[in-house]
Amino acid sequence: MDTIGFDNDKYVQIQTEKIKERVAKFGGKLYLEFGGKLFDDFHASRVLPGFKPDTKLHMLMEMKDEAEIIIAINSQAIEEMKVRADIGITYDQDVLRLIDAFREAGLYVGSVVLTRYAAQKGAKRFEKYLNKLGIKTYRHYAIANYPYDVDRIVSKDGLGKNDYIETTRSLVVVTAPGPGSGKMATCLSQMYHDSLRGVKSGYAKFETFPIWNLPLKHMVNLAYEAATADLDDVNMIDPYHLEHYGVSTVNYNRDVEIFPVLNRLISAIFGESPYFSPTDMGVNMAGYCISDDEACQKASRQEIIRRYYKAMMDSRNGRSTEGAVAKIESLMLNNDISASERLCIAPCLDKAKLTGAPASAMELGDGQIITGKTSSLLGATAAMILNALKVLAGISDRVYLLPKAIIEPICDMKIRGLGHHNPRLHVDDVLLALSISAVTNPLADMALAQLPKLRGCESHSSVILSSRDLSTLNRLGIRHTCEPYYETRKLYHSTKL
Repeated sequence: MDTIGFDNDKYVQIQTEKIKERVAKFGGKLYLEFGGKLFDDFHASRVLPGFKPDTKLHMLMEMKDEAEIIIAINSQAIEEMKVRADIGITYDQDVLRLIDAFREAGLYVGSVVLTRYAAQKGAKRFEKYLNKLGIKTYRHYAIANYPYDVDRIVSKDGLGKNDYIETTRSLVVVTAPGPGSGKMATCLSQMYHDSLRGVKSGYAKFETFPIWNLPLKHMVNLAYEAATADLDDVNMIDPYHLEHYGVSTVNYNRDVEIFPVLNRLISAIFGESPYFSPTDMGVNMAGYCISDDEACQKASRQEIIRRYYKAMMDSRNGRSTEGAVAKIESLMLNNDISASERLCIAPCLDKAKLTGAPASAMELGDGQIITGKTSSLLGATAAMILNALKVLAGISDRVYLLPKAIIEPICDMKIRGLGHHNPRLHVDDVLLALSISAVTNPLADMALAQLPKLRGCESHSSVILSSRDLSTLNRLGIRHTCEPYYETRKLYHSTKL
């Protein structure tokens, strides 16, 4: 397992203090543009071992009496039924998921704003549905030449056309289901309307990566470049911060490029801007909470390799470009990172070569490597999971936790009853069968009790897995990669079967 390299408790404390300090600076209301994932930030937890995926949510909960949330969604994304690739749901569905999650945590969701609204059918339908649920909705409109035509934008024909979102608390967190949702424009619109009403307000940005006070080529920051290779994001020294303060800090190209425009917009609204650099706008304190730099560097190297394999798989499936693969390859070459550092890959490929069929391998927390091979009854990944549970429970490899008498009827039912073409059991099939067997089989019960120990383990497969197996591995917390090949040469591959 990863060595802890990040002080999560310290982060919650000083991050909360920093945001409160920024609220006080403006003396009224702060619009905080929240970049990245608010409560399922698994990238951060992988490159900063000790960072909890819901840390930022807990940080906001420390200020729940002062904070409210606005969720922004691009109306065109609704119309196009844009999907979040990581969880497989549309942006409008994710808005509902976010609201549920925030409410469950005790956070107040004030409203949803439909940005770039142009009476799209999907947007109108979603707005009507939200209103039926009792959720306040507002409309913001596209502005010609945004964000460059400052005079037009900061006028009654620009931001002035937008609905003013009624808020009641001092900290307004603006978040979204994905990029391009109009978070920054929402903040600017609110500040413009506040200025007309004599309300003091300000803007800040919360992005975890790149970490501004780590070196440009620090592995944590390079892992962010690998994670965003398909977006062409590049980490760079903030030239405005360096020029004004004489201090070298790290930001990324889009924030640096847009800073002069954003600063002109803020100055046009308030007469002047309190910021001299994009780094000034940020409030992220993660860099101050790294407790073991070596552990974070090592974890980030592993993340870069995982991102390399993901980019290759996405390219194979037409979801990414070969340019993203080439970018990560270059990053790895320039920083002496080799795929061989991922210790589950070689045993997986060796097993596949030996058996002439798909294989999987897993590195357990203590460094043991467990493999799984394809059989007539089990897929390689399902076999790997069974083998890993047996090792963790101290059960002999000669013991069959799931005898043929149990597995064969399930395989038969998949073919004859459900019309599947593949009779072999998937990982979730195996776990369900184990759960049923555990009622009468103490060894199966012992094996199931080991499931939490799989969280954080690394695994690799010699072929692209079905979405079913990938989903189950994700739920178990296993960090999985695969070779960019399918088991067959068919043009159409069902990822569900």
